[in-house]
Amino acid sequence: MKQKEMFLQADAALRSVLDRLIPTQLTMPAPSDWTRRPDPTLGDIVAEHARDEAWVPDVLSGRTIDEVGDTYDGDLLGQDPIAAYDRLNDLATGAVNRELDPDAIVHLSYGDFTLAEYLQHVSIYRAFQAWSIARLIGLDYFLPAPLVENLWEQIVPQADAWRTMGVFGPEIDVSPQADLETRLLGKTGYWVP
Repeated sequence: MKQKEMFLQADAALRSVLDRLIPTQLTMPAPSDWTRRPDPTLGDIVAEHARDEAWVPDVLSGRTIDEVGDTYDGDLLGQDPIAAYDRLNDLATGAVNRELDPDAIVHLSYGDFTLAEYLQHVSIYRAFQAWSIARLIGLDYFLPAPLVENLWEQIVPQADAWRTMGVFGPEIDVSPQADLETRLLGKTGYWVP
């Protein structure tokens, strides 16, 4: 299943960026459009990613929000935020690496979707957050080529629909001769280096 492969690639990309954070960077201001929280810090964004990772095994098993309840409310990061995130990431990766039915229905806060669609949704979130966080903290970072190829194949044909839903900004014109990552970032409305 290509969506599974893309999820694992995007999840690994995000982890590779978050694992480079140093504690003082967690207090940096983060863009307000990354979250509904007022005046977010990078630590708030890491906490949201940790919560998102924590939900993966339950979502894949078909559990609903009501069934999970308040299990993931509160502080999931503790005194060592990156190590805590990595533990939750390991659990999510383990759950996705199991045998999965791409047509199984999963229950999300915004509706019911096939498992394959869910993996695609969260892959978009993880991949572009990896890129965005890397830029925010000044890393010289490029998305891994296999992930870029998967995103191009699976996401770009639907880019206008995602844009209509507010997931992507306006398309940015880039040279057709630019590398695939630059064309992907332009197609999805991200800042192009």
